[in-house]
Order: sequence, then C-alpha cells, then structure tokens
Amino acid sequence: MADKTLKVTLVKSLAGQLASIRASARGLGLRRIRQSVTVSDTPQNRGMIRAAVHLLRIEGDAAPTGAARKGA
Repeated sequence: MADKTLKVTLVKSLAGQLASIRASARGLGLRRIRQSVTVSDTPQNRGMIRAAVHLLRIEGDAAPTGAARKGA
C-alpha cells in the first residue's frame, strides 16, 4: 500500500477550523489554498485526510469514493 500515492489539494481555508483539523492539514504539508502535495497512501495519512476531508480535494488511484470524498 505504501507504493501508492494520493494528490491532496487544499480547497477551503483553515481559518475558523479546530486546531486538530489545522494540524492535520499542516501535517499533510498544506499551508495555502490551492496548494497541492503528493503523499503516500498510508493509514496515518488517510487519518489526517479523513479529519480534514471537508477542506480537501483528493485525487489518485486510491482516492476515497462516495460520501468520504466531499472535497471533490
């Protein structure tokens, strides 16, 4: 699973979000709106993505589908 990657883009502001959500976005390497990063598909990164999914757009072969993919 570690050889797969996800492209994660911050599409909404972190202003007004809980500190844990801001920390998850920062942990993924996201600082600015429309900034994209490529992260490996690990359970740790999936957890950070799940915490801030309402602010993100996730792309890639292993991207979550359905209700968990609200940012797309």
